Amino acid sequence: MPVRPQLAPLSARWLTMLWKPSSQRLADANLTAFLREVGQRDYRSLYQWSIDHPQLFWPAVWRFTGVQASQLWDDVLLDGDRMPGARWFSGARLNFAQNLLRDRDGRIALVFWNEQGQQRQVTFAELYVQVAGLAGALRREGVSVGDRVAGFLPNLPETIVAMLAATSLGAIWSSCSPDFGLEGILDRFGQIEPKVLLAADAYLYNGREHDCLARVRHVAQQIRSITRTVIIPYRNAVPNLAGINNAVLWDDFLTPLRPSSPAIDFAQLPFDHPVYILYSSGTTGKPKCIVHGAGGTLLQHAKELVLHTDLKRDDRLFYFTTCGWMMWNWLVSGLSVGATLVLFDGSPFAPHEQILFEMAQQERVSIFGTSAKYLSALEKSGAEPAKTYDLSSLRTILSTGSPLASESFDYVYRSIKSDICLSSISGGTDIVSCFALGNPIGPVYRGELQTRGLGMKVEVFADAGQPVIGQKGELVCTAPFPSMPVGFWNDPDGAKYHEAYFSHYPNVWRHGDYAELVPHPDGVEGVAIYGRSDATLNPGGVRIGTAEIYRQVEQLPEVLESLVVGQDWQGDVRIVLFVKLRPDVALDAALIERVRQVIRAGTTPRHVPARVLAVPDIPRTKSGKIVELAVRETIHGRPVKNLDALANPDALAGFRDRPELAQ
Repeated sequence: MPVRPQLAPLSARWLTMLWKPSSQRLADANLTAFLREVGQRDYRSLYQWSIDHPQLFWPAVWRFTGVQASQLWDDVLLDGDRMPGARWFSGARLNFAQNLLRDRDGRIALVFWNEQGQQRQVTFAELYVQVAGLAGALRREGVSVGDRVAGFLPNLPETIVAMLAATSLGAIWSSCSPDFGLEGILDRFGQIEPKVLLAADAYLYNGREHDCLARVRHVAQQIRSITRTVIIPYRNAVPNLAGINNAVLWDDFLTPLRPSSPAIDFAQLPFDHPVYILYSSGTTGKPKCIVHGAGGTLLQHAKELVLHTDLKRDDRLFYFTTCGWMMWNWLVSGLSVGATLVLFDGSPFAPHEQILFEMAQQERVSIFGTSAKYLSALEKSGAEPAKTYDLSSLRTILSTGSPLASESFDYVYRSIKSDICLSSISGGTDIVSCFALGNPIGPVYRGELQTRGLGMKVEVFADAGQPVIGQKGELVCTAPFPSMPVGFWNDPDGAKYHEAYFSHYPNVWRHGDYAELVPHPDGVEGVAIYGRSDATLNPGGVRIGTAEIYRQVEQLPEVLESLVVGQDWQGDVRIVLFVKLRPDVALDAALIERVRQVIRAGTTPRHVPARVLAVPDIPRTKSGKIVELAVRETIHGRPVKNLDALANPDALAGFRDRPELAQ
């Protein structure tokens, strides 16, 4: 018999509803139509049905979102009691790129901006022709099913063209952003041995051009599997290709096409055929190469975009992301709905702090995705986009990357837009999708993710492994789902894959987040995320999520960012808080006391740090996530294994040899 979750009394948190959909939005929502189609009353009953009957739910999503396949499945789910080991939609044959290239008309598919404003637009018809040209060139180069094609690229339209061309042939696409150093690139692409590398000559960030070709020369020399390097002239009309093995410019590489309608021969492949290789952050060693299947990625993204995000064909979807973050893969799947994608390359604060909202106004963005850190930084800057820009087209804001503080919820509704569905979402590279995310027909509560994903049997386990509601614990998933990785690259027996997710609780996916299911009167639990469980603090044996402290201290206007770790101290652990302050602020005794007071008032005395120290900068990964583990290693005098995984490794210098940590 299944274990019933233990329901704790409601905590002291007051449930504060900030928004609920109007009757018109309820009527128009994709999710409302889906409820009618599958015969469910409301979100609560739909969620329960989706996890109780996955063999009915996932085919319903397939049909509702119009997934295209040359051959349907024989069985929806085989070995559904095994995790890992479950097999989805066996017998089905499809192509990932074909599903993203359904539309071939004159509507706008891609709008590309950088720090200098709008650069160009690409129609669906033009996109198809460009993909056909590159697919022909890759085939001529010998790329076929199972080969790897790698992109070292900014967030350009050509990056999407390259991914679609590669996957149309059945090749596997993998990318990282151009801010990676040489070792970071080699640590990733060196493991997967791509046949073709695509790169830009340079990229733009914060008003400066940064060369890519010096690193490309080394990569093309050191990864012997690369038979062709294709250079996209982004910042220079005629890049210098000297010294780059087998290099060719983008336009010279494409297969010429006749004016007549080009046809792409889409490879029809099994549901779990690999489509993407993504990478773990690599802050504790070489990054894991996580292989994702075409069908699971496509179906999961379709569910999340159409049902949870309410994406429609006439929408304009934006997410601020690099090509090294899984949100790029998620964004690109919006093409399967026929929506217009808005791409941005560069700093979100250049040439001014509200450039993204200038873009949102001009491009009539309807769904705007960003990170929690961006919203926090925007608030610290004093920006009030609602007063400056016409955001009447905007109906949804998405946030991820780290837990969204309650105060950031307040900021969005106060200073960006009051009538908005603010959906904080959480999942990860591991599943190239979400465990918890938006519900366009449900309310938004302050400080919470709206709901668990449909078809995702997400639970929170207490220390002993029993499911609980209203208590903090480990975020787990206790049943298989289609977007589980196919496996890890170069892990033939699956041992590394099993160790990463299934070694703690047998037959249960342990995600590594410290979380809580929050009961609501309507029976739909919200989700609160308190940080990574491997960074959870444990003073006196009491588990404390790092996000609980961040939410308090970053309310202070003097504090731009913060990072908290546990320091081994006198046989126990003590909390040490590092703060990055505004340039005109000094960390004196009065400010330290204010920091401690606000933490004590908003949490408990156990959360109050033993030491509060100022640092010039906070280290983070390339995708913008702060790295508590690297700092914890640093303050204990242990080496950080992979500095190249960090966007700003020099920031660690501010944490070394601090005499205050010996007191």
